[in-house]
Amino acid sequence: MAIYPVPVFHFAVEWGGTQIGFSEVSGLTLETEVIEYRNGASVDFGKIRMPGLKKYGNVTLKRGIIPADNQFYDWLNSTKMNKPDRRDLTIMLLNEEHAPIMVWKVNNCWPVKVEGPSLKSDGNEVAIESIELAHEGIAIETVGV
Repeated sequence: MAIYPVPVFHFAVEWGGTQIGFSEVSGLTLETEVIEYRNGASVDFGKIRMPGLKKYGNVTLKRGIIPADNQFYDWLNSTKMNKPDRRDLTIMLLNEEHAPIMVWKVNNCWPVKVEGPSLKSDGNEVAIESIELAHEGIAIETVGV
């Protein structure tokens, strides 16, 4: 039996227990900063490298604009100085049976940017809005296939 990589087009996003449809999710990055150190008495004329703090990129979600739905803007406008409305976000990559096979749990998200669509008089594509979220960490889980 051949094993194939999973396509990226079948996914689900939940926040606050509510599933919301998005056309694109990006920024699921996690990296470890590198610390370089050299002891002044070391006989080696080079530095050693060791793992440092974790670093996370902002997550961007895009979806088609739905009339009378200002949820992104309301969330952004609810953010006050040092008191953001933090929410947990769950992003699931799904298989053909609609079951999650990989899950990203994004902790304590809050909006830092909302962007409306580019408007063109000769365009015929769907109007897409996006929201960029800062967060405090990503946990990645794989689920047995």
